[in-house]
This record gives sequence, C-alpha cells and structure tokens, in this order.
Amino acid sequence: MKIALLTPFFSPYNGIDRVVERQARDLTELGHAVTIYCFRARLRTAWANVVEIGTPHPLILDRLYRLFFFLNRRTIKRLLQELQGFDRIVCHHYPMTVLGHLAKKTLGKTYVYYDHGISPAKLFPSIVDKTYQTLVRRWTIKTVRNADEAISVSSFLSGILAAETGLKSLVEYNKIDGSRFKKGISGEAIRTRHGFGQDPVCLFVGRVSPHKGVHRLIEAFGEVVKTVPEAKLLIAGAETFPRYARKLKRRARSVGPRAILFAGFVPDKELPLYYGAADLYVTASLWEGFDLPMAEAAACGKPAVAFDAGAHPEVIREGRLVDTDEEFAVAVVEYLRGGRR
Repeated sequence: MKIALLTPFFSPYNGIDRVVERQARDLTELGHAVTIYCFRARLRTAWANVVEIGTPHPLILDRLYRLFFFLNRRTIKRLLQELQGFDRIVCHHYPMTVLGHLAKKTLGKTYVYYDHGISPAKLFPSIVDKTYQTLVRRWTIKTVRNADEAISVSSFLSGILAAETGLKSLVEYNKIDGSRFKKGISGEAIRTRHGFGQDPVCLFVGRVSPHKGVHRLIEAFGEVVKTVPEAKLLIAGAETFPRYARKLKRRARSVGPRAILFAGFVPDKELPLYYGAADLYVTASLWEGFDLPMAEAAACGKPAVAFDAGAHPEVIREGRLVDTDEEFAVAVVEYLRGGRR
C-alpha cells in the first residue's frame, strides 16, 4: 500500500514529527511505501521519501501562508494530483487536513486524521497568537469532519474531538522506543558538561514556548531553591519564541547563579542521557495532548511532578499531579529531599 503522511514541518523540534518519523518506520517495516509531505523539512529519514512543499521564509509570511493555505488553489491542485497515486492519506495537524479533506472529497481517497490536539488560545499571551490558535482550531474542525478514520493520542483528546466534530477516534498512545529510553542510563556526561556534580537536578524537555508554561516552571523553581538551594533546573528545548526566551532568562538569573540552565535544542541521540542525568522530570504545562517527554522520562525510571491537566493522568507512571503552583513547589522539594534518583 502507498501511504502519504502529511505534517506541517518535519522537524526535530516538534514532538508531532518524532511521532511521524516513528510511524514512517513502522509502516515501512510492514511493507508499505511511505512518503512524507511537509512545508519544510529539517529531518531526514531512511524510512520514507520526504517531499517539501515550500513556504515563504520570513516567519510572519510563513504563518500567514499556512493559516490561509486553503486559498492557494494552484498548489493544492498540484498536490492533489500527486496524492492521486496514494491509497491512504494520514494528516497530522492543520493545514494538512485541508489536503486530506479534499483528497477524500474529490478523489475518494481514504483520509485518516491523526489527532495530536490544538493548544487552547488562552495559553498564549499575545492577541496575534490567540487569534492564530482560534482560527487553526476552527478550520481544523471544518476539515476533519469527513475523515474516514480518526486516531487520537490520548483519551483526553478523543473526548475533545468527539465533542467538537462528532468524530469517534481510536486511542493510540505515542510509542516510546524502549531500546533508547530505559532505566539505568548514565547521565554523568551531561552532569559533568553542565557542572552539576551531585546536585539534585530537575529536567524539563520541550519547546520554550508560552503554552508550555515554562514561565510558571521558573517561578515555582524560585520557591524550590529557597528550601533546596543546591537544586538545579535544566531546560532542554528549542527557543521558538525568542522574546519570551529572553524574558525567561532574565527571570532565571534572579533565581540564583546557575540555578537554572537553558541547554537549547538537544540532539535526539543525546536525549536519553539528559533523562539519565535527572532526579526528577518537571513540567508546568497546563495543557498536553499526550506529553511525549514525560513518557520518555517515565521509561527511563524518572518520577514526574506536573499539573493535573490534559493527558497527564494517562501518561504519568510515578510522581505527583498537583493543582496549584504552591503544591507544585512543595512536591518538587519533597522528591528532591527524598533523594530519589
């Protein structure tokens, strides 16, 4: 079978695309011919052919192009001609759902919507980002209603999808590579690199973005170091909102010298070592459709402290879910004082 996987950006910075890469591998090993379509690719994989659609490069034009992609009739017509040769079209996120919707409607192709969820607009501080997320949600709902199948990465998302579109979805949790993420991984190289020694280390992995609640995490850690002054917070992730990242770094410096370290984007091959270096995984996100890093940390035997929100109750194995910022800081202190490693 020829299968097309459609994702906006095939990028190492995005958890969705790590799922797409794993999906391409699994489908290829089953004997299918897989092609990944995306606007731009920063990942390459031996498991699929990757086709780049292209977008304007300035960020503002890039975002507008994707938001109003359904108006680009010439490109859509060309892509539909290419998709004519596929048996199954799997769409990960808007605006790829535009192509899936039209491939089903005009070509009679099997259209599968892979539901990773859409972060609520209220989690973004600027009116521009709020408007963008609102429109993405609205047009996603419109373009997935005719899908033949829907797959959600958590029961939490499955419930939202059913309420918003009427679609019933199969729940398939994101797979964790047990050969890479497992207990017993030594993180001493990472501890040495960052000068942590034997200090207790909390780890967050993910994009440095407002909707990930990194600002809340830093505020909570400011309370943690009042009780555990030697504690360290390691933030590993691409800084996709530069102004936001600069603001966070100013606040981090006020918490204490080298108490909070921004590692930037971590290559995938090094990621298990970062989990190995941590005593505790922490996230202050108030919405997650799944939370792949928490699941990877759990596979590495690391407990987590997180808010009781989104899919966290489905993902957490060991640790604590909390409801308030105060409870968050207290839970982190209790784990660090307990010496869990």
